[in-house]
This record gives sequence, C-alpha cells and structure tokens, in this order.
Amino acid sequence: MSIGIGLRQVQEALDRKGNLVQQEFIRMSDELDELGHKIIEAEGEEKKALKEEQRLLRERQRDVAEEVNLWRRRARDVLAQPGEGMLRTYLNKLLELDEPTIVPSIDQALKLLDTPPEERGPIDATPDYSEQTPVERLIERARTEYDLRASDPGVRQREAVAFANRLGLAQDEQVLVDIAAAMRDPDPLVAELATLTTIQLYRFRAIRFADLDEAHEAVQFLARLNHPSVIPVLVEVATQRRVGYVQQGGEGEHVERHNNRSRMVALLRLVKWHTAEAKLAIQKLCYDQDAHIAKAAERALELFPGPWTGKIPRKEGE
Repeated sequence: MSIGIGLRQVQEALDRKGNLVQQEFIRMSDELDELGHKIIEAEGEEKKALKEEQRLLRERQRDVAEEVNLWRRRARDVLAQPGEGMLRTYLNKLLELDEPTIVPSIDQALKLLDTPPEERGPIDATPDYSEQTPVERLIERARTEYDLRASDPGVRQREAVAFANRLGLAQDEQVLVDIAAAMRDPDPLVAELATLTTIQLYRFRAIRFADLDEAHEAVQFLARLNHPSVIPVLVEVATQRRVGYVQQGGEGEHVERHNNRSRMVALLRLVKWHTAEAKLAIQKLCYDQDAHIAKAAERALELFPGPWTGKIPRKEGE
C-alpha cells in the first residue's frame, strides 16, 4: 500500500467519525421539532419548562455541530501538513485522541511513513476519478466533500439539480439504476443526495421527454417515492399540460397526445400527500382544460374540505 492510499484511509476514518457525530445532531433536530409541537399546545409552567428544555437542547446541538466541523477539519488537514515531520506530529496528535474508530488507519499510515521513500509512493492522496462513472463520482463526493456533508440540505438539492441537467444523464438507463441503488446507502447524507438526484433525473424525463409513454413511466416512479421533495415535482407535472407523442398500433406509428394521464397520476398522488402545497395545486386544477382532471380535483376537495396537514384524516369509526 502507498502512503497516499494510507493517508486517504485516515481521512475516510475521520469523515466516518464525523458522520457518527452528525447522526446525534440529526437526532437532536428531531427532538427539537417534537418539543416545538409540545410548546404550541402547552400552557403555564409546563410551557416554561419545555422552553427551558428547548434552550438547553439547542445549546447542546450547537456543541455537537462544532464537533462535527472539528472532525471534518481534522480530515481535511491530513494532507495539508507541510512536510513529513509535521505530518508525523499531526498523526500522533490524532492518536492521542484515543478514538477507536480512527486508531487502526493512523497506525497503518505511521508504519508506511517508516518504510523507505522509494517503496511507499507519493504522499498526494488525491483520488483518481478518471475511471469512475458519473454516479460513482457523485457518491464519492457525497462521502468526502465538506459542502455536501453540511447540515444545509439546500446544497445537496442544488447538486442534484446540476447533476440531472448534465447532457445525456437523464437519458442513460444505467445512471438511473445506479443512482436509485445508492438511495439505500447506509450513510444518510449519501442516501439523501442519491434520493434528491433520482427525483431530479425522473423530473427531467417526466417534464421534458417528448415520448409521453416514457414520461408517464417516470411520473409513475415519482408517484411511488415516499420523500417530501417529490411533492413540488408532482405539482409541476400535474399543473403543466403539454403535448407529446405516444406509439399507436403495431407498426410504431406515433400520434400526438396531451400528457393528461400523467397529470392524473400526479394529482391522485398529491391527494395522498395531503399537504398545503398539494391542496393549492389541486385548487388550481379545478379550472383545468381537461374535464376529467377538473372533476377529480373538485372531488378531492369535496372529500377533504379542511386543512391539508400531511395526513389524510380518518372517518369516524375507522
């Protein structure tokens, strides 16, 4: 093993530790959301106690966020040391942290530093992406790049949009297979970026493909996804009436059609999402040019006249 690869493994171990700490940050965010709901409903001393609990939890969360940033910074600094002597000193300081998840890779890197220079290879551990597929490069970046691992999901959303708009990727079936598989990655931030990218790739197909049969398959896929980021895409599909082509007959003849069947699928799925954004879109569809869509939208609002809060209300006795 070269020293470059050894240092890369140290970086990966430090990043994994940062990921573990970030899971604690995410858990605290969930607790804060739950506390926020309790505070709205509480009164008097109970409300005061909940607010104090909320304040203390926010303080602890800030400390956890600093710890996440510290582990990320330690990972970046592995290759920023000016010379072998400073690198040895830095690695030994990391050992003093006595963190079990990083000790083995640091020990290995120090052993490699003890080998003759002609045997250990260059210190520069920059990975070679030239043989990787676009999806592999994206996933690698999701594991290692600081910006993509930040707490702001907007960064990952923008990266997903940029990836989906690259020439030819949305038309590549293997890209769709590979990125969908990454949605099950054990790293939650990698899985989130893969999910957001998958949504954007299928949005491209649903909105831009002239072949309405293929576009409809994309809409059906989006309708099966259980992630809130799909809601604005379904709104876009449902509210954009456009013309395309479908195959008709056994000889491959293509005829012009509107995308109304895809819009109906999106409409029905929006009813199940039952959010305020979905309701607003369905209210607009009550005036749609297509009579079937307008009638379906009106019926949905008749069945569920109250606020749409993300959960379909049950009828009495259910």
